[in-house]
Amino acid sequence: MVKNQQEQQEGQDLMMRSSSRFKRICVFCGSSLGKKSSYQVAAIQLGNELVERNIDLVYGGGSVGLMGLVSQAVHDGGRHVLGVIPKTLMPREITGETVGEVRVVSDMHQRKAEMARQADAFIALPGGYGTLEELLEVITWAQLGIHDKPVGLLNIDGYYNSLLSFMDKAVEEGFITLAARYIVVSAQTAHELISKLEEYVPKHNGVASKLSWEMEQQLGYSTKSDIAR
Repeated sequence: MVKNQQEQQEGQDLMMRSSSRFKRICVFCGSSLGKKSSYQVAAIQLGNELVERNIDLVYGGGSVGLMGLVSQAVHDGGRHVLGVIPKTLMPREITGETVGEVRVVSDMHQRKAEMARQADAFIALPGGYGTLEELLEVITWAQLGIHDKPVGLLNIDGYYNSLLSFMDKAVEEGFITLAARYIVVSAQTAHELISKLEEYVPKHNGVASKLSWEMEQQLGYSTKSDIAR
């Protein structure tokens, strides 16, 4: 009896994990491995979690650092990997064989716009300036009502604690509304984070709610960058 209940529960868990509201998730992360092995483990675990949920990956196209680990995990698991990379960064961020499909674009603005257009949600692993810049731009686009796609922080070992504290401070000082603060979801594990993103319901009211990614494409990438600032 107990065994049958366990098998039934496992079957339900498998069904939940193998079906997702997301077809593709965009992952922002460092082109370096970082000093802690926990960051590297988290990148692989995130890749495996995407595979288990039958979610494809969109990312910055590099084969080095955390980018290389998460993309290789997704690719090895049989899911589609789309890497979007500016031509000028290819020698720096791609070494050896490329992972999955690589789409070469002209500049950083086009890279961000294409990744955002392709993805149904966003997750940031630990990273540096580039990761933070990509993350904040999609948060700003959500605040402006350009999209309502969930944005998540994989907060490994408290890496993003200071950023979350800054957001709370900005709410306290009147620069971010409480509703807009809920744009960002955070968790310490990939499983917990994606589960939260699956349940995400926007609470903010975009000031440009009639905008869409297709309209943004017509406006041009340089205009998109200006709006985000």
